[in-house]
Amino acid sequence: QEEGVYYADLTADPLRERLILIREDHCQHDREAQAALAAVDLKGNGKSHLLDSGCDFYASPCLDPAGRCLAWLSWDHPNMPWDETTLWLAEIQENGKLGPKRKIAGGAGVSIFQPQWSPDGTLYFVSDQSGWWNLYRFDGQQIRPVCPMPAEFGLPQWVFGMSTYGFVSSDVIIAAYTANGNWRLAEIEVNSGKLIPIDLPFTYITQVRCREGEAVFVAASPLMPQAVVRYNTAGKDYQILSRSAPLSIDESFISVPSPVEFSAPDGVTAYGFYYPPVNKEFRGLPGEKPPLIVFPHSGPTASAPNSLRLKTQYWTTRGFAVVDVNYRGSTGFGRTFRHLLYGAWGVGDVQDCLAAARFLVGQGEADPQRLIISGSSAAGFTALAALAFHDLFRAGASHYGIGDLEALTRDTHKFESRYNDRLLGADARRRRVYRERSPLFHAHQISAAVIFFQGEEDRVVLPDQTKEMVEALRKNGAPVACRIFPEEGHGFRQKEHIREALEMEYGFYTQIFGLPTEEVLPMLHIDNFPPSK
Repeated sequence: QEEGVYYADLTADPLRERLILIREDHCQHDREAQAALAAVDLKGNGKSHLLDSGCDFYASPCLDPAGRCLAWLSWDHPNMPWDETTLWLAEIQENGKLGPKRKIAGGAGVSIFQPQWSPDGTLYFVSDQSGWWNLYRFDGQQIRPVCPMPAEFGLPQWVFGMSTYGFVSSDVIIAAYTANGNWRLAEIEVNSGKLIPIDLPFTYITQVRCREGEAVFVAASPLMPQAVVRYNTAGKDYQILSRSAPLSIDESFISVPSPVEFSAPDGVTAYGFYYPPVNKEFRGLPGEKPPLIVFPHSGPTASAPNSLRLKTQYWTTRGFAVVDVNYRGSTGFGRTFRHLLYGAWGVGDVQDCLAAARFLVGQGEADPQRLIISGSSAAGFTALAALAFHDLFRAGASHYGIGDLEALTRDTHKFESRYNDRLLGADARRRRVYRERSPLFHAHQISAAVIFFQGEEDRVVLPDQTKEMVEALRKNGAPVACRIFPEEGHGFRQKEHIREALEMEYGFYTQIFGLPTEEVLPMLHIDNFPPSK
Protein backbone atom coordinates (compact mmCIF):
# COMPACT_ATOMS: atom_id res chain seq x y z
CA GLN A 1 0.00 0.00 0.00
CA GLU A 2 1.07 3.56 -0.68
CA GLU A 3 0.12 6.22 1.84
CA GLY A 4 -2.23 8.80 0.39
CA VAL A 5 -3.09 6.60 -2.60
CA TYR A 6 -6.52 5.00 -2.96
CA TYR A 7 -7.93 2.35 -5.29
CA ALA A 8 -11.40 1.53 -6.63
CA ASP A 9 -13.28 -0.18 -9.46
CA LEU A 10 -11.09 -3.28 -9.51
CA THR A 11 -11.06 -5.89 -12.27
CA ALA A 12 -8.93 -9.03 -12.27
CA ASP A 13 -6.24 -9.69 -14.88
CA PRO A 14 -5.56 -13.40 -14.15
CA LEU A 15 -3.11 -13.91 -17.03
CA ARG A 16 -0.74 -11.39 -15.46
CA GLU A 17 -1.68 -12.06 -11.82
CA ARG A 18 -2.65 -8.46 -11.17
CA LEU A 19 -5.56 -6.13 -10.61
CA ILE A 20 -6.47 -3.34 -13.01
CA LEU A 21 -8.14 -0.47 -11.23
CA ILE A 22 -8.65 3.25 -10.77
CA ARG A 23 -5.92 4.91 -8.75
CA GLU A 24 -6.31 8.26 -6.98
CA ASP A 25 -3.28 10.05 -5.56
CA HIS A 26 -3.89 12.48 -2.69
CA CYS A 27 -0.24 12.99 -1.80
CA GLN A 28 0.18 16.50 -3.21
CA HIS A 29 -1.90 18.74 -0.99
CA ASP A 30 -1.44 21.84 -3.15
CA ARG A 31 -3.64 20.41 -5.93
CA GLU A 32 -6.65 18.18 -6.29
CA ALA A 33 -6.30 14.39 -6.23
CA GLN A 34 -4.84 12.90 -9.42
CA ALA A 35 -6.73 10.00 -11.00
CA ALA A 36 -5.24 7.36 -13.28
CA LEU A 37 -5.81 3.94 -14.75
CA ALA A 38 -3.36 1.60 -13.01
CA ALA A 39 -2.39 -1.99 -12.26
CA VAL A 40 -1.30 -3.62 -9.00
CA ASP A 41 0.88 -6.72 -9.20
CA LEU A 42 -0.42 -9.39 -6.82
CA LYS A 43 2.95 -11.19 -6.82
CA GLY A 44 5.13 -8.25 -5.88
CA ASN A 45 5.18 -5.56 -3.22
CA GLY A 46 1.67 -4.29 -3.96
CA LYS A 47 2.75 -1.02 -5.54
CA SER A 48 0.84 0.26 -8.51
CA HIS A 49 2.08 1.34 -11.92
CA LEU A 50 0.21 3.60 -14.30
CA LEU A 51 -1.47 2.39 -17.47
CA ASP A 52 -3.03 5.71 -18.50
CA SER A 53 -3.18 9.18 -16.97
CA GLY A 54 -3.87 12.79 -17.87
CA CYS A 55 -7.67 12.82 -17.49
CA ASP A 56 -9.46 14.16 -14.45
CA PHE A 57 -11.52 11.00 -13.94
CA TYR A 58 -11.41 7.31 -14.89
CA ALA A 59 -13.91 4.48 -14.47
CA SER A 60 -15.11 1.07 -15.64
CA PRO A 61 -11.94 -0.78 -16.74
CA CYS A 62 -12.91 -4.09 -18.36
CA LEU A 63 -10.83 -6.85 -19.97
CA ASP A 64 -11.96 -8.88 -22.96
CA PRO A 65 -12.40 -12.63 -22.33
CA ALA A 66 -9.00 -13.44 -23.86
CA GLY A 67 -7.24 -10.88 -21.67
CA ARG A 68 -5.71 -9.11 -24.66
CA CYS A 69 -7.66 -5.82 -24.78
CA LEU A 70 -8.71 -3.31 -22.15
CA ALA A 71 -11.58 -0.83 -22.42
CA TRP A 72 -12.28 2.01 -19.99
CA LEU A 73 -13.99 5.38 -19.55
CA SER A 74 -12.54 8.80 -18.82
CA TRP A 75 -13.83 12.35 -18.57
CA ASP A 76 -12.61 15.81 -17.60
CA HIS A 77 -13.83 18.84 -15.72
CA PRO A 78 -16.34 20.44 -15.92
CA ASN A 79 -18.24 17.34 -17.08
CA MET A 80 -20.00 14.88 -14.86
CA PRO A 81 -20.12 11.32 -16.24
CA TRP A 82 -23.71 11.80 -17.37
CA ASP A 83 -22.63 14.87 -19.37
CA GLU A 84 -19.73 13.54 -21.42
CA THR A 85 -17.42 10.54 -21.19
CA THR A 86 -15.07 8.86 -23.63
CA LEU A 87 -14.74 5.13 -24.24
CA TRP A 88 -11.17 3.99 -24.93
CA LEU A 89 -9.72 0.70 -26.14
CA ALA A 90 -6.10 -0.52 -26.10
CA GLU A 91 -4.25 -3.78 -26.56
CA ILE A 92 -2.12 -5.04 -23.67
CA GLN A 93 1.50 -5.56 -24.61
CA GLU A 94 3.76 -8.39 -23.48
CA ASN A 95 5.26 -6.23 -20.74
CA GLY A 96 1.77 -5.52 -19.34
CA LYS A 97 1.67 -1.93 -20.49
CA LEU A 98 -0.96 -0.59 -22.88
CA GLY A 99 -0.39 -0.10 -26.57
CA PRO A 100 -1.72 2.99 -28.35
CA LYS A 101 -5.23 3.76 -27.12
CA ARG A 102 -8.11 4.18 -29.54
CA LYS A 103 -11.18 6.31 -28.98
CA ILE A 104 -14.27 4.18 -29.62
CA ALA A 105 -17.21 6.40 -28.64
CA GLY A 106 -18.27 9.39 -26.57
CA GLY A 107 -16.97 12.89 -26.26
CA ALA A 108 -18.69 15.89 -27.86
CA GLY A 109 -21.49 15.93 -25.29
CA VAL A 110 -22.15 12.17 -25.37
CA SER A 111 -22.29 10.09 -22.19
CA ILE A 112 -21.08 6.47 -22.21
CA PHE A 113 -22.07 4.05 -19.45
CA GLN A 114 -20.99 0.50 -18.52
CA PRO A 115 -18.66 -0.85 -21.20
CA GLN A 116 -18.76 -4.65 -21.06
CA TRP A 117 -17.45 -7.54 -23.16
CA SER A 118 -19.72 -10.34 -24.33
CA PRO A 119 -18.51 -13.95 -23.99
CA ASP A 120 -17.47 -13.95 -27.67
CA GLY A 121 -15.30 -10.83 -27.22
CA THR A 122 -17.61 -8.11 -28.61
CA LEU A 123 -17.52 -4.78 -26.78
CA TYR A 124 -20.91 -3.41 -25.69
CA PHE A 125 -21.73 -0.14 -23.99
CA VAL A 126 -24.59 2.28 -23.28
CA SER A 127 -24.55 5.66 -25.05
CA ASP A 128 -26.95 8.60 -25.12
CA GLN A 129 -25.84 9.73 -28.60
CA SER A 130 -29.46 9.36 -29.81
CA GLY A 131 -30.81 11.37 -26.87
CA TRP A 132 -31.56 8.19 -24.92
CA TRP A 133 -29.15 5.90 -23.07
CA ASN A 134 -29.37 2.89 -25.41
CA LEU A 135 -27.25 -0.21 -25.94
CA TYR A 136 -24.57 -0.34 -28.66
CA ARG A 137 -21.93 -2.82 -29.73
CA PHE A 138 -18.52 -2.42 -31.34
CA ASP A 139 -17.36 -5.34 -33.49
CA GLY A 140 -13.85 -4.03 -33.99
CA GLN A 141 -14.78 -1.97 -37.03
CA GLN A 142 -18.24 -0.42 -36.62
CA ILE A 143 -20.59 0.71 -33.86
CA ARG A 144 -24.15 -0.52 -34.18
CA PRO A 145 -27.22 0.07 -32.00
CA VAL A 146 -28.60 -3.09 -30.41
CA CYS A 147 -32.26 -2.16 -29.97
CA PRO A 148 -32.88 1.59 -30.33
CA MET A 149 -35.90 2.87 -28.41
CA PRO A 150 -37.05 5.92 -26.40
CA ALA A 151 -36.06 4.41 -23.07
CA GLU A 152 -33.02 4.54 -20.80
CA PHE A 153 -30.64 1.60 -20.24
CA GLY A 154 -28.20 3.81 -18.36
CA LEU A 155 -27.94 5.64 -15.07
CA PRO A 156 -26.11 8.68 -13.71
CA GLN A 157 -22.79 7.21 -12.62
CA TRP A 158 -22.51 8.51 -9.08
CA VAL A 159 -20.49 5.51 -7.92
CA PHE A 160 -18.31 2.81 -9.43
CA GLY A 161 -19.65 -0.56 -10.47
CA MET A 162 -23.15 0.37 -11.60
CA SER A 163 -24.73 -2.15 -13.97
CA THR A 164 -27.99 -2.39 -15.91
CA TYR A 165 -27.27 -5.33 -18.19
CA GLY A 166 -25.32 -8.57 -18.58
CA PHE A 167 -24.89 -11.61 -20.81
CA VAL A 168 -26.45 -15.02 -20.30
CA SER A 169 -24.81 -16.03 -23.59
CA SER A 170 -23.06 -14.36 -26.52
CA ASP A 171 -26.47 -14.04 -28.19
CA VAL A 172 -28.72 -13.01 -25.31
CA ILE A 173 -28.58 -9.99 -22.99
CA ILE A 174 -30.66 -9.50 -19.86
CA ALA A 175 -31.14 -5.77 -19.37
CA ALA A 176 -33.04 -3.35 -17.19
CA TYR A 177 -34.51 -0.23 -18.77
CA THR A 178 -36.75 2.59 -17.65
CA ALA A 179 -39.56 4.46 -19.39
CA ASN A 180 -41.88 6.99 -17.74
CA GLY A 181 -40.31 6.38 -14.36
CA ASN A 182 -40.82 2.61 -14.22
CA TRP A 183 -38.09 0.01 -14.63
CA ARG A 184 -38.53 -3.31 -16.42
CA LEU A 185 -36.36 -6.32 -17.17
CA ALA A 186 -36.07 -7.66 -20.71
CA GLU A 187 -34.33 -10.29 -22.76
CA ILE A 188 -32.58 -8.94 -25.85
CA GLU A 189 -31.71 -11.13 -28.80
CA VAL A 190 -28.44 -9.63 -30.00
CA ASN A 191 -28.59 -10.70 -33.66
CA SER A 192 -32.15 -9.55 -34.34
CA GLY A 193 -32.27 -6.69 -31.81
CA LYS A 194 -35.58 -8.02 -30.56
CA LEU A 195 -36.49 -6.95 -27.04
CA ILE A 196 -38.78 -9.29 -25.09
CA PRO A 197 -40.08 -7.82 -21.80
CA ILE A 198 -39.95 -10.22 -18.86
CA ASP A 199 -43.15 -10.29 -16.80
CA LEU A 200 -42.03 -9.54 -13.26
CA PRO A 201 -43.82 -7.68 -10.43
CA PHE A 202 -41.07 -5.05 -10.07
CA THR A 203 -41.00 -1.38 -10.98
CA TYR A 204 -37.43 -0.65 -9.88
CA ILE A 205 -34.49 -2.79 -11.07
CA THR A 206 -30.77 -2.10 -10.88
CA GLN A 207 -27.34 -3.74 -10.43
CA VAL A 208 -27.98 -6.47 -12.99
CA ARG A 209 -25.38 -9.27 -13.02
CA CYS A 210 -25.61 -12.29 -15.33
CA ARG A 211 -24.08 -15.63 -16.13
CA GLU A 212 -25.26 -18.53 -18.22
CA GLY A 213 -28.86 -19.36 -17.35
CA GLU A 214 -29.53 -16.68 -14.75
CA ALA A 215 -29.53 -13.03 -13.81
CA VAL A 216 -29.26 -11.52 -10.34
CA PHE A 217 -30.32 -7.96 -9.59
CA VAL A 218 -31.72 -5.58 -6.98
CA ALA A 219 -35.44 -4.98 -7.39
CA ALA A 220 -38.40 -3.36 -5.65
CA SER A 221 -42.07 -2.60 -6.25
CA PRO A 222 -44.75 -0.38 -4.68
CA LEU A 223 -45.52 -3.29 -2.33
CA MET A 224 -41.98 -4.58 -1.72
CA PRO A 225 -38.80 -2.83 -0.52
CA GLN A 226 -35.49 -3.54 -2.22
CA ALA A 227 -34.41 -7.15 -2.43
CA VAL A 228 -31.82 -9.26 -4.20
CA VAL A 229 -33.59 -11.33 -6.85
CA ARG A 230 -32.45 -14.22 -9.04
CA TYR A 231 -34.14 -14.81 -12.40
CA ASN A 232 -33.90 -18.19 -14.10
CA THR A 233 -33.89 -17.86 -17.89
CA ALA A 234 -34.91 -21.47 -18.55
CA GLY A 235 -37.85 -21.62 -16.16
CA LYS A 236 -38.78 -17.94 -16.61
CA ASP A 237 -39.25 -17.66 -12.86
CA TYR A 238 -37.61 -15.70 -10.06
CA GLN A 239 -36.54 -16.18 -6.47
CA ILE A 240 -36.00 -13.59 -3.77
CA LEU A 241 -32.60 -14.28 -2.24
CA SER A 242 -32.43 -11.56 0.37
CA ARG A 243 -34.62 -8.66 1.51
CA SER A 244 -33.36 -5.27 2.61
CA ALA A 245 -35.86 -5.32 5.46
CA PRO A 246 -38.36 -7.82 6.84
CA LEU A 247 -41.84 -6.66 5.92
CA SER A 248 -44.88 -7.60 7.93
CA ILE A 249 -47.16 -4.71 7.00
CA ASP A 250 -50.74 -5.45 6.04
CA GLU A 251 -50.98 -4.36 2.39
CA SER A 252 -54.22 -2.55 3.14
CA PHE A 253 -52.11 0.04 4.96
CA ILE A 254 -49.83 0.63 1.98
CA SER A 255 -50.39 3.58 -0.34
CA VAL A 256 -49.74 2.55 -3.94
CA PRO A 257 -48.65 5.51 -6.11
CA SER A 258 -50.17 6.74 -9.32
CA PRO A 259 -48.01 8.37 -12.01
CA VAL A 260 -48.85 12.02 -12.60
CA GLU A 261 -47.81 14.60 -15.18
CA PHE A 262 -48.10 18.36 -14.81
CA SER A 263 -46.92 21.50 -16.57
CA ALA A 264 -45.00 24.42 -15.14
CA PRO A 265 -45.86 27.97 -16.23
CA ASP A 266 -43.04 27.91 -18.80
CA GLY A 267 -44.65 24.91 -20.52
CA VAL A 268 -42.25 22.21 -19.32
CA THR A 269 -43.98 18.94 -18.47
CA ALA A 270 -42.63 17.21 -15.37
CA TYR A 271 -43.52 13.94 -13.72
CA GLY A 272 -44.14 12.38 -10.34
CA PHE A 273 -45.68 9.65 -8.26
CA TYR A 274 -48.69 10.58 -6.14
CA TYR A 275 -49.39 8.68 -2.90
CA PRO A 276 -52.85 9.21 -1.38
CA PRO A 277 -53.25 8.89 2.38
CA VAL A 278 -54.15 5.30 3.31
CA ASN A 279 -54.99 3.85 6.71
CA LYS A 280 -57.83 1.36 6.93
CA GLU A 281 -58.39 2.21 10.61
CA PHE A 282 -58.96 5.94 10.05
CA ARG A 283 -60.91 8.19 7.73
CA GLY A 284 -60.69 11.90 7.15
CA LEU A 285 -63.58 14.19 7.91
CA PRO A 286 -66.21 14.50 5.14
CA GLY A 287 -65.06 17.04 2.57
CA GLU A 288 -61.64 17.45 4.17
CA LYS A 289 -58.61 17.48 1.88
CA PRO A 290 -55.34 16.08 3.22
CA PRO A 291 -52.15 18.02 3.81
CA LEU A 292 -49.68 17.39 0.99
CA ILE A 293 -45.92 16.87 1.27
CA VAL A 294 -43.95 17.55 -1.91
CA PHE A 295 -40.69 15.60 -2.04
CA PRO A 296 -38.12 16.66 -4.66
CA HIS A 297 -35.43 14.00 -4.98
CA SER A 298 -31.81 14.71 -4.15
CA GLY A 299 -29.00 14.63 -6.63
CA PRO A 300 -30.29 16.69 -8.38
CA THR A 301 -29.34 14.38 -11.27
CA ALA A 302 -31.28 11.37 -10.02
CA SER A 303 -34.91 10.28 -10.06
CA ALA A 304 -37.75 9.31 -7.75
CA PRO A 305 -38.21 5.53 -7.94
CA ASN A 306 -41.59 3.84 -8.04
CA SER A 307 -40.90 1.53 -5.12
CA LEU A 308 -41.93 0.93 -1.55
CA ARG A 309 -40.25 3.31 0.83
CA LEU A 310 -41.34 3.05 4.43
CA LYS A 311 -40.64 6.73 5.10
CA THR A 312 -43.29 7.62 2.54
CA GLN A 313 -45.73 5.15 4.10
CA TYR A 314 -45.06 6.74 7.49
CA TRP A 315 -46.69 9.89 6.17
CA THR A 316 -49.53 8.32 4.19
CA THR A 317 -50.66 6.21 7.15
CA ARG A 318 -50.90 9.42 9.19
CA GLY A 319 -53.23 11.26 6.84
CA PHE A 320 -50.72 13.02 4.58
CA ALA A 321 -50.73 12.85 0.80
CA VAL A 322 -47.27 12.67 -0.78
CA VAL A 323 -45.92 13.42 -4.24
CA ASP A 324 -42.41 12.44 -5.34
CA VAL A 325 -41.42 14.86 -8.10
CA ASN A 326 -39.27 13.98 -11.09
CA TYR A 327 -38.57 17.59 -11.98
CA ARG A 328 -36.66 18.71 -15.08
CA GLY A 329 -33.11 17.46 -14.83
CA SER A 330 -34.17 14.03 -13.58
CA THR A 331 -32.75 10.96 -15.26
CA GLY A 332 -34.88 8.34 -16.97
CA PHE A 333 -36.64 10.71 -19.36
CA GLY A 334 -33.96 11.25 -21.99
CA ARG A 335 -31.02 13.61 -22.38
CA THR A 336 -33.09 16.62 -23.45
CA PHE A 337 -35.14 16.50 -20.24
CA ARG A 338 -31.99 15.93 -18.20
CA HIS A 339 -30.36 19.03 -19.67
CA LEU A 340 -33.35 21.28 -18.95
CA LEU A 341 -31.98 21.95 -15.48
CA TYR A 342 -28.62 23.20 -16.74
CA GLY A 343 -28.32 26.84 -15.81
CA ALA A 344 -31.70 26.64 -14.10
CA TRP A 345 -31.05 24.89 -10.78
CA GLY A 346 -33.01 26.60 -8.05
CA VAL A 347 -35.53 27.87 -10.61
CA GLY A 348 -36.69 25.05 -12.90
CA ASP A 349 -36.81 22.38 -10.19
CA VAL A 350 -38.69 24.76 -7.91
CA GLN A 351 -41.21 25.61 -10.64
CA ASP A 352 -41.90 21.91 -11.18
CA CYS A 353 -42.44 21.30 -7.45
CA LEU A 354 -44.85 24.23 -7.33
CA ALA A 355 -46.61 22.86 -10.40
CA ALA A 356 -46.99 19.45 -8.75
CA ALA A 357 -48.63 20.98 -5.68
CA ARG A 358 -50.96 23.18 -7.73
CA PHE A 359 -51.90 20.25 -9.95
CA LEU A 360 -52.92 18.07 -7.01
CA VAL A 361 -54.81 20.93 -5.39
CA GLY A 362 -56.65 21.41 -8.68
CA GLN A 363 -57.44 17.70 -8.76
CA GLY A 364 -59.00 17.93 -5.31
CA GLU A 365 -56.27 15.76 -3.78
CA ALA A 366 -54.73 18.29 -1.39
CA ASP A 367 -55.62 21.12 0.98
CA PRO A 368 -54.21 24.37 -0.45
CA GLN A 369 -53.75 25.72 3.09
CA ARG A 370 -51.62 22.77 4.21
CA LEU A 371 -48.93 22.40 1.58
CA ILE A 372 -45.47 21.28 2.68
CA ILE A 373 -42.14 20.81 0.88
CA SER A 374 -39.40 18.64 2.33
CA GLY A 375 -36.02 17.57 0.97
CA SER A 376 -32.51 16.44 1.81
CA SER A 377 -29.17 17.69 0.47
CA ALA A 378 -29.78 19.10 -3.05
CA ALA A 379 -33.50 18.55 -2.52
CA GLY A 380 -33.16 20.54 0.69
CA PHE A 381 -31.86 23.38 -1.46
CA THR A 382 -34.91 23.04 -3.74
CA ALA A 383 -37.19 23.09 -0.71
CA LEU A 384 -35.53 26.16 0.81
CA ALA A 385 -35.55 27.97 -2.55
CA ALA A 386 -39.28 27.25 -2.92
CA LEU A 387 -39.85 28.76 0.53
CA ALA A 388 -37.57 31.76 -0.05
CA PHE A 389 -38.83 32.81 -3.48
CA HIS A 390 -42.49 31.70 -3.40
CA ASP A 391 -45.30 31.70 -0.86
CA LEU A 392 -47.22 28.56 -1.89
CA PHE A 393 -46.00 26.28 0.91
CA ARG A 394 -47.01 26.87 4.51
CA ALA A 395 -44.25 24.68 5.97
CA GLY A 396 -41.05 22.94 4.97
CA ALA A 397 -38.21 20.74 6.13
CA SER A 398 -34.53 20.83 5.21
CA HIS A 399 -32.47 17.73 5.94
CA TYR A 400 -28.82 18.82 5.59
CA GLY A 401 -29.98 21.09 2.77
CA ILE A 402 -27.89 23.63 0.90
CA GLY A 403 -28.44 27.24 1.89
CA ASP A 404 -25.32 28.85 0.42
CA LEU A 405 -24.31 27.70 -3.08
CA GLU A 406 -20.96 29.43 -3.04
CA ALA A 407 -20.01 27.73 0.23
CA LEU A 408 -21.04 24.39 -1.25
CA THR A 409 -18.79 24.91 -4.27
CA ARG A 410 -15.89 26.10 -2.14
CA ASP A 411 -16.04 23.21 0.33
CA THR A 412 -17.07 20.24 -1.80
CA HIS A 413 -14.97 17.29 -3.06
CA LYS A 414 -13.31 16.81 -6.45
CA PHE A 415 -16.06 14.78 -8.14
CA GLU A 416 -18.67 17.53 -7.69
CA SER A 417 -16.32 20.51 -7.67
CA ARG A 418 -17.44 21.68 -11.13
CA TYR A 419 -21.00 20.31 -11.00
CA ASN A 420 -22.41 23.79 -10.49
CA ASP A 421 -20.76 24.96 -13.72
CA ARG A 422 -23.53 23.02 -15.45
CA LEU A 423 -26.35 23.54 -12.98
CA LEU A 424 -25.82 27.29 -12.55
CA GLY A 425 -23.76 28.22 -15.59
CA ALA A 426 -19.99 28.44 -16.01
CA ASP A 427 -20.01 32.21 -15.43
CA ALA A 428 -22.33 32.00 -12.43
CA ARG A 429 -19.86 33.69 -10.09
CA ARG A 430 -19.45 36.67 -12.41
CA ARG A 431 -23.21 37.00 -12.80
CA ARG A 432 -23.70 36.67 -9.05
CA VAL A 433 -26.10 33.78 -9.66
CA TYR A 434 -24.72 31.97 -6.61
CA ARG A 435 -25.89 34.70 -4.29
CA GLU A 436 -29.10 35.40 -6.19
CA ARG A 437 -30.28 31.79 -5.85
CA SER A 438 -28.93 30.96 -2.39
CA PRO A 439 -31.79 30.78 0.12
CA LEU A 440 -29.50 32.03 2.89
CA PHE A 441 -29.32 35.50 1.36
CA HIS A 442 -33.09 35.64 0.94
CA ALA A 443 -34.10 34.13 4.26
CA HIS A 444 -35.84 37.39 5.15
CA GLN A 445 -38.46 36.48 2.53
CA ILE A 446 -39.38 33.20 4.24
CA SER A 447 -42.55 33.38 6.29
CA ALA A 448 -43.39 29.66 6.29
CA ALA A 449 -42.51 27.43 9.23
CA VAL A 450 -39.27 25.48 8.64
CA ILE A 451 -37.61 22.65 10.52
CA PHE A 452 -33.92 21.81 9.97
CA PHE A 453 -31.98 18.58 10.52
CA GLN A 454 -28.20 18.47 10.24
CA GLY A 455 -25.27 16.16 10.96
CA GLU A 456 -22.50 17.78 12.94
CA GLU A 457 -19.88 15.78 10.98
CA ASP A 458 -21.26 16.64 7.52
CA ARG A 459 -18.40 17.37 5.12
CA VAL A 460 -20.56 17.93 2.02
CA VAL A 461 -22.99 20.54 3.36
CA LEU A 462 -21.18 21.99 6.32
CA PRO A 463 -23.22 22.49 9.53
CA ASP A 464 -22.60 26.24 9.40
CA GLN A 465 -24.96 26.45 6.41
CA THR A 466 -27.85 25.13 8.49
CA LYS A 467 -26.92 27.16 11.55
CA GLU A 468 -26.83 30.38 9.52
CA MET A 469 -30.21 29.62 7.93
CA VAL A 470 -31.77 28.93 11.32
CA GLU A 471 -30.39 32.13 12.81
CA ALA A 472 -31.60 34.17 9.84
CA LEU A 473 -35.14 32.80 10.20
CA ARG A 474 -35.13 33.42 13.93
CA LYS A 475 -34.22 37.05 13.36
CA ASN A 476 -36.84 37.29 10.63
CA GLY A 477 -39.58 36.07 12.97
CA ALA A 478 -40.41 32.93 10.97
CA PRO A 479 -41.35 29.80 12.94
CA VAL A 480 -38.18 27.68 12.99
CA ALA A 481 -36.83 24.61 14.75
CA CYS A 482 -33.54 22.76 14.42
CA ARG A 483 -32.00 19.47 15.49
CA ILE A 484 -28.29 18.87 14.96
CA PHE A 485 -27.15 15.28 15.39
CA PRO A 486 -23.61 14.64 16.67
CA GLU A 487 -21.67 11.84 14.99
CA GLU A 488 -23.78 12.06 11.83
CA GLY A 489 -22.53 13.14 8.43
CA HIS A 490 -24.21 13.82 5.10
CA GLY A 491 -27.17 11.48 5.43
CA PHE A 492 -28.09 9.97 8.75
CA ARG A 493 -26.95 6.39 9.46
CA GLN A 494 -27.92 5.65 13.07
CA LYS A 495 -31.41 4.20 13.27
CA GLU A 496 -32.21 6.14 16.43
CA HIS A 497 -31.47 9.41 14.68
CA ILE A 498 -33.39 8.43 11.53
CA ARG A 499 -36.45 7.66 13.63
CA GLU A 500 -36.06 10.75 15.78
CA ALA A 501 -35.82 13.05 12.75
CA LEU A 502 -38.92 11.51 11.19
CA GLU A 503 -40.97 11.80 14.38
CA MET A 504 -39.73 15.33 15.07
CA GLU A 505 -40.74 16.41 11.59
CA TYR A 506 -44.20 14.92 12.14
CA GLY A 507 -44.44 16.59 15.54
CA PHE A 508 -43.47 19.90 13.95
CA TYR A 509 -46.34 19.68 11.45
CA THR A 510 -48.85 18.72 14.14
CA GLN A 511 -47.95 21.91 15.97
CA ILE A 512 -47.91 24.17 12.91
CA PHE A 513 -51.23 22.90 11.50
CA GLY A 514 -52.90 21.86 14.75
CA LEU A 515 -53.20 18.25 13.63
CA PRO A 516 -54.60 15.78 16.17
CA THR A 517 -52.49 12.76 17.03
CA GLU A 518 -52.52 10.09 19.71
CA GLU A 519 -48.80 9.39 19.28
CA VAL A 520 -46.24 10.54 21.79
CA LEU A 521 -43.80 12.46 19.64
CA PRO A 522 -40.48 14.14 20.43
CA MET A 523 -41.29 17.83 20.13
CA LEU A 524 -38.70 20.44 19.31
CA HIS A 525 -39.13 23.97 20.55
CA ILE A 526 -40.31 26.19 17.70
CA ASP A 527 -38.97 29.73 17.81
CA ASN A 528 -41.46 32.47 16.85
CA PHE A 529 -44.41 30.11 17.34
CA PRO A 530 -47.15 30.72 17.97
CA PRO A 531 -46.66 34.03 16.19
CA SER A 532 -47.08 37.12 18.33
CA LYS A 533 -50.25 39.07 17.74
